[in-house]
Amino acid sequence: MTRVGFAYNPTSEAAVDLRERAAGWCRMHGVDQWAAQAQDFETLCRELATTDFLVVLGGDGTFLRAARAVIQVDVPLLGVNLGKIGFLSKVEANELESVLTKLSTGDYAIDERMVLEARLLGADGTAAGAVHHALNDVVVARGALARVVRMDVAIGPSHLATFIADGLVVSSPTGSTGYSFSAGGPVVAPDSRNLIVTPIAGYLSAIRSVVVGPDQIVRCRIVDATEAIVSIDGREDVPIAVGDVVEVRALERPIHLVEPAGSQPFWDLFRRKVELLPS
Repeated sequence: MTRVGFAYNPTSEAAVDLRERAAGWCRMHGVDQWAAQAQDFETLCRELATTDFLVVLGGDGTFLRAARAVIQVDVPLLGVNLGKIGFLSKVEANELESVLTKLSTGDYAIDERMVLEARLLGADGTAAGAVHHALNDVVVARGALARVVRMDVAIGPSHLATFIADGLVVSSPTGSTGYSFSAGGPVVAPDSRNLIVTPIAGYLSAIRSVVVGPDQIVRCRIVDATEAIVSIDGREDVPIAVGDVVEVRALERPIHLVEPAGSQPFWDLFRRKVELLPS
């Protein structure tokens, strides 16, 4: 390890303090380092081109904002948890120095994680905006008004259902512990390649959640809505209109997460994190 970056949440005093601790460790060990706010996409992408690892200091929201840049510039990513739960982080704040030592000595493994790609199409089938990428999920949902959305959902060439619901979550395996799980979807091993399709508070729907293969395309067409949005990893909301279609597929190229030696296996980590959730 010759150069490491730190993405952090600037509104968290604990994250700012941890950034200073990380910089001090790097100075003592002769490792070049830089730091940027997790939402500063342009700076992250620019610096990542010459960086060995990106370490995220914060909770899951901070991790997802930083992951947007890593999807574009492939650098191994590691989360140091400062949030309440931190499903995406393998390390707690008190382990910072020891995990930096593991990175410098090569005492780690690399996990591949599937990324989602979302395309927005107008009612005429033409592109209606930029292509978006998500590590956790793409959510089609009602807007600020508490009125349901009617959606036609298809998987590949097949019509799955017409949902009357608060929305629809299309999740990656990594994101299966997030919004999808809260909406009643299954938890899927994070190193698998699947899309999890889960309606949010579906009205009179017999379909609660389905898991499909990575070669399928999930299409959600807005049939009726007072207001609707597409949310990309909870960091970015894009308004959509009746007739618009959201297509979600698996990106062929994965991103890479660092698994420090001695890390808890996923299912042990999942059980421990779930026990921390409020009852």
